[in-house]
Amino acid sequence: MLTVLPEVADALAAGRPVVALESTIISHGLPRPDNLRVAREIEQAVRSAGAVPATIAVVAGHARVGLDDEALEAIATSDDVVKVSTRDLATLVARGGSGATTVAATSHVAARAGIRVFATGGLGGVHRDARSTWDESADLQSLATTPVAVVCAGVKSILDVPATLERLETLGVPVLGFGTDSFPGFYLTDSGHPVDWRVDSPEEVAAVIRAADGLGTADRGLVVANPVRAAEQVDPDLHDRLLHSGLTAAERAGVTGKDVTPFLLDWFHRESEGVTLTSNVRIVLRNADLAARIAAALGRMP
Repeated sequence: MLTVLPEVADALAAGRPVVALESTIISHGLPRPDNLRVAREIEQAVRSAGAVPATIAVVAGHARVGLDDEALEAIATSDDVVKVSTRDLATLVARGGSGATTVAATSHVAARAGIRVFATGGLGGVHRDARSTWDESADLQSLATTPVAVVCAGVKSILDVPATLERLETLGVPVLGFGTDSFPGFYLTDSGHPVDWRVDSPEEVAAVIRAADGLGTADRGLVVANPVRAAEQVDPDLHDRLLHSGLTAAERAGVTGKDVTPFLLDWFHRESEGVTLTSNVRIVLRNADLAARIAAALGRMP
């Protein structure tokens, strides 16, 4: 049921490094027309670090692993591209629709294709009002059941970070801080919460993946939390003001569930006059570079 781009298929068959990339950021996370340019820059960041990019999406009823330029442009510019999680994949494919894959759906398809490393911006997690709404991203369940290492800048800072870390622990998902002892907060270098394990090189991450293979614990995901540089993070005071005003605006507008995250990200981008958008792009490019270096290090290991 998967259509694999020949370049990606050849790389996988030859054991060369491949990095999966999500497509939700292209269709729902970045404004047009910048989204198409940034999508190409993300793929180039993977190539520059020595791996083959495999952007994943559903295009006209086909789950695609790797997009040619025509398909990438369709995901970036078409108005009928829906946000698709794992539970939606079969229905969307059966109906011949097009969709941009979330972290959960991208991880699932990547694992089916045999890709071990995936780069994104920030993970979904437990929402701030989850005690009353039970609103929790499918990303967490996907991490508990899908053998893919996800390079991210932590979870989105608009979420309940400590509750998300608790859920990851309960689900048995390892969390590694890359070059840090603190869990990053997406726009922020430090969320205020520690990580249990620190790694300082792609080779260390690759060694963890290989050890999981040997120990039989590779049936779940791995979070590689790669913080934004301190000099490039959003000013914490500005971040807190945007978060407070955005949550208030979402409540007044009646925005709930899976619509909260895109609403708040758009709010941050507009109200910060592009500051958070610039930070978002830098985050994804850094993660794409690191993911490619991890995939390359994994390929060099016996």
